[in-house]
Amino acid sequence: MMDTAVSRPELLLVADAVAREKMIDREEVLEAMEQAIQKAGRAKYGHEKDIRATIDRKNGDVRLSRWTEVVETVDNEETQIPVHIAKRIDPNLELGKFIVDPLPPIDFGRIAAQTAKQVIVQRVREYERKRQFDEYKDRVGEIVNGVVKRTEYGNMMVELGKAEALLRRDELIPRESFRNGDRVRAYIYDVREEPRGPQIFLSRTHPTFLAKLFAQEVPEIYDGIIEIKAVSRDPGSRAKMAVISRDSSIDPVGACVGMRGSRVQAVVQELQGEKIDIIPWSPQAATFVVNALAPAEVTKVVLDEDAGRVEVVVPDDQLSLAIGRRGQNVRLASQLTRWDIDILTEAEESERRQEEFRRRTGLFVEALDVDDVIAGLLVTEGFNSIEELAYVPRDELADIEGFDETIADELIRRAETFLVRRDEQLTEQRITLGVSDDVASFEFFTPQMLVTLGEKGVKTLDDLADLAGDELVEILGAELIDEATANEIIMAARAHWFEGEADGAPAAEAAAAGEASHG
Repeated sequence: MMDTAVSRPELLLVADAVAREKMIDREEVLEAMEQAIQKAGRAKYGHEKDIRATIDRKNGDVRLSRWTEVVETVDNEETQIPVHIAKRIDPNLELGKFIVDPLPPIDFGRIAAQTAKQVIVQRVREYERKRQFDEYKDRVGEIVNGVVKRTEYGNMMVELGKAEALLRRDELIPRESFRNGDRVRAYIYDVREEPRGPQIFLSRTHPTFLAKLFAQEVPEIYDGIIEIKAVSRDPGSRAKMAVISRDSSIDPVGACVGMRGSRVQAVVQELQGEKIDIIPWSPQAATFVVNALAPAEVTKVVLDEDAGRVEVVVPDDQLSLAIGRRGQNVRLASQLTRWDIDILTEAEESERRQEEFRRRTGLFVEALDVDDVIAGLLVTEGFNSIEELAYVPRDELADIEGFDETIADELIRRAETFLVRRDEQLTEQRITLGVSDDVASFEFFTPQMLVTLGEKGVKTLDDLADLAGDELVEILGAELIDEATANEIIMAARAHWFEGEADGAPAAEAAAAGEASHG
């Protein structure tokens, strides 16, 4: 094999210079040069051919060669050769091996040189981007300092040493502005590969930015003695931060505020005057909600864990403070605690309680045909429905002050009579709606549920079987049925679809025979 190498030691000098300037590996620069020479070689000898270039890493010798693969069946004549022909050239050649033919060196013309330069520049840029991504992908969650390089449509490109990051307009605190050359501190919230290369995304509005700023100002947070459990922000206006101390001798709120407010003020200045409420975190949801609504006072808290809601009662004069300007205080408290918070004044709560009392009293008066006094006693004792009264032990009812066994027996009898009469009416309604007895045979369904199903168009076993579990829950209400029970009922309704599958073929044949005899 003749040697067609051309000595180009200047290539090694160029590679070293580029590697130093761009801070990337020399080997990667040389690989980019090889690809550029390959591209020029294919332009001269044919783009379909497998042309490869190598640069000697010691003396800069450039070799160009054509590679042809030895195969059983040729798919591409330009890059492959059948094994039986290859054996004639060299008996030692086997499947999968390559025939390497040296090619004369190419003389770079102006266009070829320009093409090679473009390939090298492109590859170097790719390597730079890869290095940038590798460097920053593990730095999500850090605060970085940078210099504003340029602004495009309000979005800022920030220079972070060798990398460039994007600080979008909606990630800036309202009313703050930076000019080119200004220093900016921000939080890396995402680093991801995009078609135009890796992008580093910065934010100054992210809740964790505030937490990280406190970690820089408060050594106890950095050391892990104080933990920030939650942060909610209205950027540039107000924020709430919940903290807890792992050392009972250290006050977490006081440590974050600092001597004469020095620590919190440092963060407030960085965030353009954003007011920060620092509150103690509590594992007790009710206590946490009360703390979160500070500075407003709270007189009563009622939690509804299933709905994720909490009802908070405040003194009448504290309502505007609890809600805050444009609902800011309650909104931030809700984000901080992850509870939906409803705020009532004591007067509103009292009015609602009285309305509820009147409603329940009216229910007992109408259903049991009793006077307001007896109905009021039942409500005061905690009875909410006729069902509760019908199934309560007689002794428990007789023990109520002003009642005796005779009154208890009569009340229970009237409650039972009302329920029987109501169920009869509901059953008639169910039949009128066309809900089948098959559906009614499910023990779980009450007469009221069956009427509800009929009103929603679920009338036959097939209608019920066609539902999904969450659809049945939506029809009847999550307070009456859970999804697991709904799925069990639907599977039971589908059972008739699979009956007789084992002897389904004989049954089908018998049906066909019957049709034929009638025909």
